[in-house]
Amino acid sequence: MSLLHHFHLSNSPLGPMSIKVELQKIGILGLQLIWHFLHFIVSASYFVVGIATTLESYLISWGFPCKYKHLNIDRVQYLAIVVESDEAYNTLKIIELLEWLISLGIRSVCLYDAEGVLKQSKEIILKKVKNASEFQGIDEPLQLNKKGITLEFISASDGKEAIARAANFLLQNKWRKTNMSGDQKQCLSESQMTEALKAVGCGGLDPDLILVYGPTRCHFGFPAWRIRYTEILHMGPLKSMLYGSLLKAIYKFTMVQQNYGK
Repeated sequence: MSLLHHFHLSNSPLGPMSIKVELQKIGILGLQLIWHFLHFIVSASYFVVGIATTLESYLISWGFPCKYKHLNIDRVQYLAIVVESDEAYNTLKIIELLEWLISLGIRSVCLYDAEGVLKQSKEIILKKVKNASEFQGIDEPLQLNKKGITLEFISASDGKEAIARAANFLLQNKWRKTNMSGDQKQCLSESQMTEALKAVGCGGLDPDLILVYGPTRCHFGFPAWRIRYTEILHMGPLKSMLYGSLLKAIYKFTMVQQNYGK
């Protein structure tokens, strides 16, 4: 009996340790199944939302519902288009987008990407977009192009240069005078920075609305001092842009009541 018992144990599972390993495998397998199930649910929901958004965009393009036909476009005096730099190489899409904006009555637009791709394509864009002109004096009153569109081209390097010039201006005209007067407190306020930026010609106009085209929900380094009261909307990838989505975004902005604090 002892020999049979020994033979039986040698051909059986290794006891509690083996059971623990098997339970761990089952647990890992269960977690993987749950993760794949959740991933499928999320992917399916994004797919359904994408289809619904596309259908809605086409309906808006065809004039349904009618409320989108009545835009208070005067609310959008200055619009900024922020594009992720890799997508900014798609000049044809940029031109198509500008033509849509012109058809909606937008007359002044700032084009921005971090690496300056749009600035490099400036001549092509100005040539291809009908009645397009470049906005030169960024601190001058906004002059609307009644026949076409006025464009400003900026990049992240413009913001860095503006900060450097403003800091140098403050050092030369503010802080040195403070040191000479014997006052050791050197507190920089927002109003002082704004004045310095304007003094060096880098203040710029504040857009009413920024439309961001790219994979991520951020403004890609658009000058922060120009978006203090600006509404920012993410529009998704440039390659997937739709006229109806553009119309809906601008309509939503024109219907928002903005409250400015002191």
